[in-house]
Amino acid sequence: MSTKATSTKTLLLIDFENEWTIPTSPYYVGDLKDLITKINQLIDSCRNNNYKIIFITHIEKDSDIVFKENSNNIEIIPSLHKLSQDILIKKYKISPFYQTTLEQELQGITELVIAGILTNLCVRSTIHDAYDREFKITVITDCCTTFDPKTHDFTIQDLKATREEIIFLPLKEFLQQ
Repeated sequence: MSTKATSTKTLLLIDFENEWTIPTSPYYVGDLKDLITKINQLIDSCRNNNYKIIFITHIEKDSDIVFKENSNNIEIIPSLHKLSQDILIKKYKISPFYQTTLEQELQGITELVIAGILTNLCVRSTIHDAYDREFKITVITDCCTTFDPKTHDFTIQDLKATREEIIFLPLKEFLQQ
């Protein structure tokens, strides 16, 4: 019987849900084809390097329209390389650390790689809360998105200026490590 070493690294994928891809949704962020391709490369690389993979989904508890609980809108984008053994955590607030099982899932983890939607909201909140818990954090900058490039770029620059310990890399550089 062989024993597999437990990884101390986790890939956190924040809010890659159908809602963002629906053109009639007020939360439509545009065509995500290129982003999904990059996310799949990131997932595959992390999986090959024994990372724990955690998908986070956002739900609006009392909504009958957007991010509606038990709707197709909150399902993971089907073209992503999610496997049944990947962890799925549902959150009802901005931070995936708030009243979820995320901290339990991160027991023994020291390093987080983060990608997600929206850079300026749920991704940023995740980064802040992970930073306060003293994780080593790498943000894959071109695997995050928001409604416009200006907001995305500002958020990344602001995080870089205020959280020097965090590593910010484009996917290509991360994959070359």
